[in-house]
Amino acid sequence: MQETLLRVWQEAPRFVPDGRENGLLRLAIRIGRNFAISQLRRRRLEPALIEALEADAQAAEDSALAPARASDPLLRRRIAECLRRLARQPGRALAARLDSGGFEPDETLAAGLRMRRNTFLQNVTRARQLVAACLERHGVDLAMELG
Repeated sequence: MQETLLRVWQEAPRFVPDGRENGLLRLAIRIGRNFAISQLRRRRLEPALIEALEADAQAAEDSALAPARASDPLLRRRIAECLRRLARQPGRALAARLDSGGFEPDETLAAGLRMRRNTFLQNVTRARQLVAACLERHGVDLAMELG
């Protein structure tokens, strides 16, 4: 585990996201799996055993990265409706944050909207509160959905 974390730490500055979710996590899993397989080969285990272990590791990776549950189309519609109802500035700030996918720092997003960082963060916070209140008015139990 420590060797994997060290290798991920060394590789992270060169990591380029591919647009899919959990890119760095998928990289870490692949690095760890490849390292483990190398260690097994060094111990000269039977190739059939190594292949079986590889298949088990791939199955575990697939299940770990799979979505926890299916998407709820009604919930998605409610969220979209609540986002459309946001006031202009909180809506712009939250949209910028969501569109960046977490790859742009808040300072950059704020500058793109011609806001100071603090104003941007206040607008994002306000937008989140407004969306949560809107969803609750529509009968969405946020604790259950997020839990």
